[in-house]
Amino acid sequence: MRLTGHVIGMLKEYMWDLVEQAKQEEQHNSFGYKPAAYRSDHAISDLLAILDDRLESEGSQVGLPEGLLHQMWVLCDEAQGHVKETVWLESNLEIASKSKTRELTYKALLDYIQHRAEE
Repeated sequence: MRLTGHVIGMLKEYMWDLVEQAKQEEQHNSFGYKPAAYRSDHAISDLLAILDDRLESEGSQVGLPEGLLHQMWVLCDEAQGHVKETVWLESNLEIASKSKTRELTYKALLDYIQHRAEE
């Protein structure tokens, strides 16, 4: 099953929500508190969690297809190597914040989805 433009648009909205949430968390972190390293697999897990939540609460109302969570889980699993490598390359030698890691991860995932759709 291919992802429609509508579904990709909804995914982008959820991704943007997660990036903004991380930016807000970073602004409210206590001085001197150093959170554990946040990796691209954490960002993917967060995306799948919000997708599961949104599918339960509003899925049919906003036109998201049944089986989307499973499809995204499989897609994210397939894209894991590409995403991890891309995020590592783009954040090389820089301690990336949670929001930056999410931003890079979701950009790489969307690039993977786009490339896959063109095949």
